[in-house]
Amino acid sequence: MPRLSSLLPAALLAALLASPALAEVRVLTSIKPLQLIAAAVQDGAGTPEVLLPPGASPHHYALRPSDIRRVHEAALVYWIGPDLEVFLSHVLEGREAPSLAVQSLSGLHLRRFGEEHRHADEEHAAHGEHDEHGHDGHAARDDQGHDHAHRPGTLDAHLWLLPANARVIAARMAADLARVDPANAARYRANLAAFEQRLAATDDKLRARMAPLKGKPFFVFHEAFDYFEEAYGLQHAGVFAVSAEVQPGARHVAAMREQLKAAGPSCVFSEPPLRPRLAQTLSDGLPVHLAELDALGFDLEAGAGGYEKLLENLGDGLAGCLEQL
Repeated sequence: MPRLSSLLPAALLAALLASPALAEVRVLTSIKPLQLIAAAVQDGAGTPEVLLPPGASPHHYALRPSDIRRVHEAALVYWIGPDLEVFLSHVLEGREAPSLAVQSLSGLHLRRFGEEHRHADEEHAAHGEHDEHGHDGHAARDDQGHDHAHRPGTLDAHLWLLPANARVIAARMAADLARVDPANAARYRANLAAFEQRLAATDDKLRARMAPLKGKPFFVFHEAFDYFEEAYGLQHAGVFAVSAEVQPGARHVAAMREQLKAAGPSCVFSEPPLRPRLAQTLSDGLPVHLAELDALGFDLEAGAGGYEKLLENLGDGLAGCLEQL
């Protein structure tokens, strides 16, 4: 039997093989949360890829040659922007296909370090107090020992933790995919509508669960959750801003212990994959509960419902500890 290629003109065969209906659009995101949003939009028409492996810090990541190839070969690339993944800026300059720094999207609600929390205690704001993680202009270290300054006025790039921002990002992804893959445009629109509906339901559940927890004291090692806190009326009492590898001096440890003593029963949240060794030292003998919050959703599967699960896991982590106080 003659092969298909011998029965069809070469130009027609090439057109069929390149048909959007036959080949999924290759989408690459920098971090898992963006992959989860893209997966909801692309559901049934493709599976987006993620650049950073589990456990990698988006603040400092060394691109491998294979990573650079993936960046250049993807049809669409989404990243938060130069305020988070500095390592991507130079590589994306050489890309011919579209890429989007989502922090530049209109309609996002963006926070900047040094701004007063909208739900901050009035007395706290009146005295001009700031926590210890960058609000006073000092450089900070993330949980993996990397320096990254949270200077006043700089963007808080953890913008994916606000559900309203996720809606804006998903809408743009749906529009981009419909443009490059018009055969599946109706699917992308339907997926977007389904995502928005699921997200609204998740948002309602989180609001109801977080409402009784307002004012309960908790501390974090890395200032990554302000968007989520703002969405649900919470506020951390302090940020320890220490690294897993570099231990602070005795005076700093004593000052942090005093914060915990003054707070009384409280929660201290670290981030996976490592719990800072200091957490146990700080909490020893105090009514402090140690727990984890994962802002990046390292262990989540990319599929419809993944982003909502990220939010639910954060809510469960916060509430699971704060409800014990």
